Amino acid sequence: MEASENDNAAPFAKWRSDFSRLFQHYLDKSTPHPLQRWLGTLAVAMIYVLRVYYVQGFYVVSYGLGIYVLNLLIGFLSPRVDPELEALDGASLPTRGSDDFKPFIRRLPEFKFWYSITKAFIIAFSMTFFSVFDVPVFWPILLFYWVVLFVLTMKRQILHMIKYKYVPIDIGKKRYGGKKSSASSSD
Repeated sequence: MEASENDNAAPFAKWRSDFSRLFQHYLDKSTPHPLQRWLGTLAVAMIYVLRVYYVQGFYVVSYGLGIYVLNLLIGFLSPRVDPELEALDGASLPTRGSDDFKPFIRRLPEFKFWYSITKAFIIAFSMTFFSVFDVPVFWPILLFYWVVLFVLTMKRQILHMIKYKYVPIDIGKKRYGGKKSSASSSD
């Protein structure tokens, strides 16, 4: 009897392994294409919003999704090593040009941020097909509470960023003036 159970489990394990490997292959291929990844996530988010609007429900699921996305955003905007805790240890951010430069390293890298948000929207979308998750609530209260929570959290995060002078978002490649070539100055 045990042999037949192992025979039935083996094809499933092989399929799961093959699927996992293929999924990881496509994730790896998407890594250098952040704009396309985020556009895909935006499409998934719009489909979710249209689904919630169409069925006029699942506001608790949407609220939970919003709280989760806010939590991910905080991790994305926060440094891996908190300057407040580092200052207590005696180490701090550079204050003079002669100090060592410490680049901003996120607590949650962009790829993991994108992957987690996309997964969250897909799971929330799947939940909209089960009526057990459609808890009746007065949605304007949830929306108001989420907006207040978002504003207070972002205010605290922005004040932290200003206090420790770090910018978590870098757009484009940095260009430096540098020295002119020596060939043009020797003429």
